[in-house]
Order: sequence, then structure tokens, then C-alpha cells
Amino acid sequence: MRIPAIVVTLGLIFLISNEIYSQNKRLQRAYETYNAGEYHQAIDIFKDAYQKITDKKEKVRITFYIAECYRNINDPKQAAMWYRKVISRDYKDPVAVLYYADMLKMLGEYEEAKQQYSHYKELVPNDSHANDGILSCDLAMEWIEFPNGYVVKEMKYFNSRLSDFGPTFAREDYRLVYFTSTREETFGKKEHGGTGQSFADIFESSMDRKGRWSTPVPLSEEINTEGEEGTPFVTSDYSSMYFTRCETSKNKTMGCQIFVAVRSGENWQKPESLGLAEDSIVVAHPTLSSDELTLYFVSDMRGSAKNAHGKNSKDIWKVTRASMSDSWGEPINLGEPVNTSGDELFPYMHPDGTLYFSSNGHIGIGGLDIFKAKSMAGGNWEIENMKYPVNSSADDFGICFETSREAGFLSSSRKGRSDDIYMFMLPPLKFTITGIVKNENTDELLESATIRSISSDGITLETQTDEEGTFKFMLKPGTDYVFLAEKKGFLKGKERETTKNRETSTEFTTTIYLPPIDEVIRIDNIFFDFASDVLRPESTVSLDKLVETLNDNPNIVIELGSHTDNRGNNDFNLDLSNRRAQSVVNYLIYKGIAPDRLVSKGYGETQPKIVDKRDHEAYPFLPEEQVLTEVYINSIEDEDLQELAHFLNRRTEFKVLRTDYIPR
Repeated sequence: MRIPAIVVTLGLIFLISNEIYSQNKRLQRAYETYNAGEYHQAIDIFKDAYQKITDKKEKVRITFYIAECYRNINDPKQAAMWYRKVISRDYKDPVAVLYYADMLKMLGEYEEAKQQYSHYKELVPNDSHANDGILSCDLAMEWIEFPNGYVVKEMKYFNSRLSDFGPTFAREDYRLVYFTSTREETFGKKEHGGTGQSFADIFESSMDRKGRWSTPVPLSEEINTEGEEGTPFVTSDYSSMYFTRCETSKNKTMGCQIFVAVRSGENWQKPESLGLAEDSIVVAHPTLSSDELTLYFVSDMRGSAKNAHGKNSKDIWKVTRASMSDSWGEPINLGEPVNTSGDELFPYMHPDGTLYFSSNGHIGIGGLDIFKAKSMAGGNWEIENMKYPVNSSADDFGICFETSREAGFLSSSRKGRSDDIYMFMLPPLKFTITGIVKNENTDELLESATIRSISSDGITLETQTDEEGTFKFMLKPGTDYVFLAEKKGFLKGKERETTKNRETSTEFTTTIYLPPIDEVIRIDNIFFDFASDVLRPESTVSLDKLVETLNDNPNIVIELGSHTDNRGNNDFNLDLSNRRAQSVVNYLIYKGIAPDRLVSKGYGETQPKIVDKRDHEAYPFLPEEQVLTEVYINSIEDEDLQELAHFLNRRTEFKVLRTDYIPR
């Protein structure tokens, strides 16, 4: 029997309509899951919808949301791949380029990330994220090349194949640590739609006498529930614990609240909510000031900064109370410069009053970076990136410190998508200086020279150079030093060094030159204009050093001798050299040297330069011991080399006339 055409047509229309309806339902479910923060679940739903959709424009949009899901579950490798697909298909929203650059930065591909930030700058010239991104890549490469001295090591005792983060010390000897984990031993067995892992619980691990950490175990059911608990903070007297608890519901955004539990012996009493906001609001990541009168926390409540999508970002807030028995006041947003349009998370208040937090809104080297903020006068904050290796190209957050030293734990995803706990410490700064003492004229190493280290804290140490002319001192942090050298037959010499503002251990080196008393000493870099006796400004550096030499050797009287080359009239050259020598003397008198310690003398062209070892090393075409007479210079065929020889003849020197001068 033939089926009428109209029946076939109606059947096809029904099938097509049903398919379109199914596609729409599938997409609607995907977007609902995404909007509820169930990013891990949304990925599979979006991918399924992508296979069924035929509309190219909608396919590109789905591709973008798959990339967004991977970005939100902290999988930069997958996110970068999907953003790359979006960009190649001419997605109209330039934010895809910005997020692609962010993911490349998190992968440590800084040069490629810079190119994408530059591309985004062309698309959105007025958005500061482009310049900030380029700067952050440049700083990242610089900081990684020059680490700041911290030692960071993975805590394999704490870490599992799933997420472990948010550590805090739970005992005054630092041998008990609480942290957040989604490992299999959690109470909640359901899968978190946002992460694809279990709901987090608070775990503990303790160190035995041999320094070994125990296998982590969850805290009691008074603290952990079928829901999600984490980011604990234990007060300085270890009697109270503040932590985050989040309600959970499938495909529905739920809030988080801060709870506090009081210790009873070895156990914790039933925790109570602080009630800082409505149940639907996120209030998380508690930390307290040392007096426990100020509570800092994270929230996206009304009054938070807006992100690139116009939604509330996560900011750091605080509440205060007048005394321990009073109720908490109204939440106050910390505002700028701590908070940005990005997310500020995981605050930690150090006992010294420094606020540590993580942010992807400040300029950093990866995703979340750890920053420290010092409170300044007038309520302002001075923000500083903790740099590499505390920070990495991945997410770094959740830091805690020992009270008395720069050491503790932090959280990071630097080895993969799951978070792990790392120990960190800043070894005590070590500074040393190794120096050598040389004859200023010959570069000969001087053995048995006496060296005094004079520090700004008033301590003076003394040593002698060995057979190789070397000496060595240990130095203190934050101190200025003068190293004074002396040896019989030589004038005293000195050099300076400082360890102030040094953030890394450093091995300094220095060379101290001692002028021989019975030889003529050349003063380099004394310049005059052509046929003039007026000192040029750049001459003052060498002359100021001569002033120091005279002050360090207060019993000497010196002759300042000036020499010209052999060009020009002999009488003119002699007069010019006399005037130039007197100009040097006048400068030294102006700088406080007694006139009766100084004698000026012009030699004109009467004493040609004799090439010494240093001259020969600087100008190999001149033989050592060669006298730079007019005849010899004229024998040099190259005019430029001739000019160098004339330059050496034009010189200023000094020699010691007496060593018995008595200062007035």
C-alpha cells in the first residue's frame, strides 16, 4: 500500500521538530548546569550538545562555553585548546583572546601569551588587562630567572591524587596541621559537579619525634558533614577554629558560611555559624587578627567589585567587634588596592599584622598569585607579589606561617590540575665578601696587607691578606661596610659595600688598590677642554676618590703634576700644564684639603709617558717600557693609534713628597 505523500511529509516535520526540541532541551540543561557552577558536569553536556547541533554559530558559542568550563575547573591545558578553536572560528567576543592568553600564561608559555595579549590590545585598546598581561609575562620571565631565595618543596606526606589545600597550624609546636582535601576518605561521597571530585573535608596530620608526618585523617563528624568543609583557621591560642561550610544542591547555586568551633580537650564542640550573610551568599576563607577582634573573609556579596562580565567578583571583607564577648559588626569591603575586578581569595593574617592573600587581579606570573599587604598610615595597604618560587605559572594560594620565622605551608596546582600542599622557607640570609689587594701601579697581589672591616653597627674586625693577596669577611644583613687596607710602603686604600635592601644571599667581591708611596700615581679620567685649564664635570669622580685617599692618609703631602702631548709650542704646553695642575689643586682645596698639603707643577711635554703593564694590556700595539717620544709616535702609521699615544701623554699624576705632615 502506498503511503500518501502528505503523511510522509507530516512525519518528517514531526521528527525534525522533535529533534530540534531535544536539542534545545539539551542546550538549556547545559547552560543551567553551567550557571549553577557545575562546570565539570556541564562539559559533558555541552560536548554532547555540540555533536547534535548543526547551526555553526551555535557550535562556536558552545565551544566557547566548553573552554569556560575548563577554565573554571582550573584545567588550563584543555581550556587553551578550546579557546584556540573558538578564536580560529572567528568568535566575535574578544574576551576569548584574553582568556586564551591567561591560559597560556598559566601554562608558562609566556612569549606566546604576550602575543595574544597584544592581539587583545588591538581588539580592545582601552582595556588595561592587555598591558597588565604583557607586563606580567615580562616580570614572570625575570622573576623565574632570578629567584628570590625561598625554598619550596612538595609535602608528599599530605598530598593525594585529588585536591589538598588550605593548610593551617593547629598546635603551637607546628607539629599538627589541618588542611582541606577531597580525597576518598571524605564523609561526603557524592561527586561535586563543579570539580568532579568529592565534597571537601578538613583533615589533620601530625609529626612524630622523628620528624615523620602521619597519614592524614578527617576531623570528627562534629566538623565534617556530607556537605563541604574547608579552609580552616586556628586561633593563636589554638582554642578556636574558624572554617568554611558550603551547602550543596544539584543544579542550584548555594551559599557558604563561616563556622566557629571551640576546643574541648582533644575534641571540637559542635560548630556554630557566624551568620555574616544570607544563606545564599558565599562567605568563606576566614582568618583573624592576633587579638581576634577583626575577622577577614572572602565574599561576592553586594558591594564587591565587578568582573569583566559585570558580575560580582570575590573580594576580601572584614568584620570587627569591640571585645571577645561582643557580636560581629557589619561587613566592610577592604576596597582598593587590595581588591580588584579579579578574585581575591584565601586571606591569611600574620601575627605581625601583614595580610597575605591570593589574587588573579593583581599583576602576577600565573593564575592565582600570593601577595602580601602591609598596612600603612592612613589605612592604605602596600601590596607586594611574593614572586618565584613561592608563586608559579599555576594557581598559588592558601598560605600559612610559623610565627617566629619565614616558613610554613602553601597550596599550589603547579604540578597538575589538582591542588597540592608545599612547604616553604626563606633560609637565613648569608652574605660574604672576598677581596684582593693589589699594587695600583703594577696590579701585583699584595700579601700580608692589613684589612679592617668597619660596619655601620659599630663593629670593627681585622684580618690580613694571604699569599694570594685575598681576604674574606662574613657580613650581616642590613649593614653598611667600609673595608680599609694598609701595608708598609703603600698609601691606605678602601672600598665600600652594603647588604641593605638585599633579599637574597650574596657573595660579594671587591678589589682594593694601594698606591705605592715611592712611585708616581696616575689619576685616570681627568679631562679638560682643548687648550683649556677648566676641569670638565666628568673629572670629579676621580678627583673625589683622590680626596678620599688624602683623608685616609692625613700625614702625606703630594705633588700634582700635569703633562701635555708634544704637539704645539713648548712654552704654551708648559704654561697650560701649570694651569691645569693648579686647577686640580684648587678643586682639592675646595673639597676641604689643606693647601699646604698640595703642590702643583706643570711638566708640559718634557716627560713623555713610559708604557707600563696596564697600558700595554689596554693598548697591545704599545710595547711595555716604551717611551712615547715624538719620534716614536710619528713612527706609528695608523693615525688613530697615534692619537691614542698622544692621549696617554696627556695625563695628571701625583706623587708623595712627605709622610710626616701634621694636620692642624
